[in-house]
Amino acid sequence: MPISDYYRKLREKVGTDLLLLPSVAAVIRNEKSEILFQYPRNSEYWSLPAGAIEPGESPAEAVVREVREETGLTIEPINIIGVFGGEKFRHIYANGDQVEYQVTIYECKIVSGTLEAMDGESERLQYFKEDNIPKLALSYPDGVFKANLERGC
Repeated sequence: MPISDYYRKLREKVGTDLLLLPSVAAVIRNEKSEILFQYPRNSEYWSLPAGAIEPGESPAEAVVREVREETGLTIEPINIIGVFGGEKFRHIYANGDQVEYQVTIYECKIVSGTLEAMDGESERLQYFKEDNIPKLALSYPDGVFKANLERGC
C-alpha cells in the first residue's frame, strides 16, 4: 500500500507541501551478509524496505508491517542502528509530494517468509554487497550499512 488513508487525508489538506514524516527502515541481511534493497515503481532510486509509522503504531511494529507488506518476509527488529533526519532526508516524489523523513533504522533478522514483492510498491527486490550498494533515494550515513560482526550479522 503506497500511501495510507491517514497520509492521504493529510495530503488532501496540505497538497504537495512539505510533510515531516516519522518513518522506519530495515537493514536485512541474507546468509551471505548482503543487504536487501527494493526498487520502487515509478522511481529512479533504490531504497531500504521502509515506510511511514501509522497512528497508534510503535516504530518496531511499523518496521515489521512495512517489511511484510513490501517483501513478504516476517522479520524481527534486533537493534536500532540510528535515528536520522534533516534536509538530507528530504525527497520529492514524481507527483510533486514533498517529504522529510525522520527515520528510525533497524537491524533486522528474517524469521520466516519468501522474498516476494507483495504490495505492488516494489518493482524489484535484490540483495547487494556492502561495497556495491545501488543509488539510493536518501543519503544514509556511511556506518548504517556496516555489518556488526559482534552480533554475528
